[in-house]
Amino acid sequence: MRLATLDNGRPDGRLVVVSPDGASCAAAPAATLQHAMENWGTLAPALAAITDYPETLDPATLRAPLPRAWQWLDGSAFACHGELMDKALGVVPVKTGKPLMYQGTSDKFYGPAEDVRFPTEEFGIDFEGEFGVIVDAVPMGTSAQDCLGHIRLIVQINDWSLRKLAGPEMKTGFGWVQAKPPCSVAPFAVTPDELGEQWRDGRVCADLLVDWNGRRFGAANGAPMDHGFHELVAHACATRDLVAGTVIGSGTVSNPNYREIGSSCIAERRGIELVDFGEPRTDFMRFGDTVRMQGTLADGSAPFGVIEQKVVRA
Repeated sequence: MRLATLDNGRPDGRLVVVSPDGASCAAAPAATLQHAMENWGTLAPALAAITDYPETLDPATLRAPLPRAWQWLDGSAFACHGELMDKALGVVPVKTGKPLMYQGTSDKFYGPAEDVRFPTEEFGIDFEGEFGVIVDAVPMGTSAQDCLGHIRLIVQINDWSLRKLAGPEMKTGFGWVQAKPPCSVAPFAVTPDELGEQWRDGRVCADLLVDWNGRRFGAANGAPMDHGFHELVAHACATRDLVAGTVIGSGTVSNPNYREIGSSCIAERRGIELVDFGEPRTDFMRFGDTVRMQGTLADGSAPFGVIEQKVVRA
């Protein structure tokens, strides 16, 4: 099934179940997605049983599936991207063999068509295309294999970054605050079965098509994660319980053949240029620029819908 949240003037919106063609919807037996996640065991069967969709779905009313969440944890599960970023930022990583992860802003997620506000272009505005998962309550110390059963929904994310603030913040040893503003999320959160065989080994094996100002920028596939989502969830819950509704991201989707298929963020493109030419040649985003992201299955369908946004001055 596919779930969405409509704007009803309240902070958490109104939860609906979306028709297979994405054109209509039905009221859900839960007021919000957060409520559904906290009661997934009892509400999921009722959600899945809905087959009549009497409401026309107005794209203008779609918000992020979870407009705000108790917790947002972002990984960096694509090694080729991490290696390029370390080089671009001048960071020497500590090798642990564990997934990389940080805790980001969760009190707001931008809707899929909402203008994204920044104070200045000088901070190095960048998009980052990712996939993510939403879990129900996960007890501390749950194994990676058992964590698969706690992954209830899959989402598509644009993890906005301010690159010129990221390097200095990383070098403090504390982590990101100013460099990582709120993320954007595509309109539909889907159950894993919606992806069919393209949900494998805890990985979203779909292409993430990224267009910047109307031109294709990247088409990386989510399959080559070094750590699957179940392993990211297990890493996150190693020393704490995860509350229902925790969102966990894959990090920027990236493939080793990035020179052929492009990238999911500008910083990766700049890292490639640094390696190839000794200097980055692609600039960051400007006010008025647009970015479009669409996770696409082998049959051409887009189960998450589309993120399409404009960068504007705050």
